[in-house]
Amino acid sequence: MTVTADMAISLDGYVAGTDVRVDNPGGDGAEPLFEWIHDLASWRERQGMTGGRENRDSELMREWFDATGAVVMGRMMYDTGEEFWGDNPPFRTPVFVLTHRPRPTLVKEGGTTFTFVTDGLRGALDRARAAAGDRNVDIAGGADTVRQCLREGLIDELQLHVVPVLLGDGLRLFEDLGAVRRDLRPIRVVDTPLATHLKYRVLR
Repeated sequence: MTVTADMAISLDGYVAGTDVRVDNPGGDGAEPLFEWIHDLASWRERQGMTGGRENRDSELMREWFDATGAVVMGRMMYDTGEEFWGDNPPFRTPVFVLTHRPRPTLVKEGGTTFTFVTDGLRGALDRARAAAGDRNVDIAGGADTVRQCLREGLIDELQLHVVPVLLGDGLRLFEDLGAVRRDLRPIRVVDTPLATHLKYRVLR
């Protein structure tokens, strides 16, 4: 079982735009980070839609979806996504939400459950590992949660989909990582017209 993080990121290091809030989840100016995903066949399948482009980008998204057996996310990501995901969220797996505000587990259509964990990141990861079986646990975000996992050495593989755009401002992924050095070993590089997909092993 592998703990992964998979993020779309601009060439200048942003994973969201400015003014991120519940009614503006991607932030201002961040549309290019996500537009390329929405027409992929694998992404549309996950949303319960048909059609879309079958290409290398779609294959990589499908690979990630199929390998993931449980998800961990921060409460901000949940709050910004709750309305958009609706009754049939795209995860199709147990999701463990880090929070200080308890809430009963939500059972959704398609196999997604949201369990709200109040005993910290490691408690959420322990539950996710137990739920994932022999599949991966994915740290879905947001940026603060991924950074916390990197600081604590909890991520095994990091995949970045580098979109060819310079946002100039917004929410950076690689900030406040502390003084601990993390070396990365490249596993795979796939270049397409839509993004450069970089997959790394995070070394302890």
